[in-house]
Amino acid sequence: MKPISSRDNPLYKELKQLATSAQARRKAGQSLLDGVHLAQAWLQRGVAPLYCIVADSALAHAEVSPLVAQCEQLGTACICLPDVLYQAISQVEHGVGLLLVIETPRPVAPPALTSSAVLLDNVQDPGNLGSILRSAAAAGITQVFCAPGTAAAWSPKVLRAGMGAHFLLDIVENADLLTLCKDSRIPVLATSSYAQKTIYQADLSAPVAWLFGHEGQGVSAELLAAASLQVVIPHRGAMESLNVAAAAAVCFFEQMRQSVPH
Repeated sequence: MKPISSRDNPLYKELKQLATSAQARRKAGQSLLDGVHLAQAWLQRGVAPLYCIVADSALAHAEVSPLVAQCEQLGTACICLPDVLYQAISQVEHGVGLLLVIETPRPVAPPALTSSAVLLDNVQDPGNLGSILRSAAAAGITQVFCAPGTAAAWSPKVLRAGMGAHFLLDIVENADLLTLCKDSRIPVLATSSYAQKTIYQADLSAPVAWLFGHEGQGVSAELLAAASLQVVIPHRGAMESLNVAAAAAVCFFEQMRQSVPH
């Protein structure tokens, strides 16, 4: 365990850049996993983080000590910071005092869609994106494709909202959704409040790709035209539509219901 006590330490400066700048994270190809839950989820994969950062006050914490030991066994550099320095790089209020620095996974997009997937067109709210990832992982979907304009999938806010779902998914960012739709070997279903067919009338017993759009404008007209089918989630009451994360969860679990033997 290496102690760092100076704000002028080059490694500390690098960590602070990663913590406060999305551009720095993109350039370095690195992400920060802040908190015990995300650290546990990552370490369950058996992949060594680049760094394990611990606050002084967390060293003896019952949940933190085993994770630090696991990092040391994997050969990860473990750094101890005074609480005041740690708090400057952590975005979790009242957190335990542990974060990991990892290489951001960058899976390659397949040539064509053959298994159930999620396509996200300009979904901008980090909380919505994280919730969609969490629902997709819970429903057994493993591929997510984010178009340019969609929130950064590995940002701290999306990671916290995803609650470990990232590590169960292949998340492809800056994806060409139009090409994926045109070349798909499975039906692409776009959600639209103007569709005539409901998700309960659609055949979801085989793999499909779900296409969701911007919180306000929805899926772009070009992508809607490229979809195999447009579907709507019927609802009662005066609300015009569901939140995109709620809509995604309804769709995923209706697909799961139809595909699970009764």
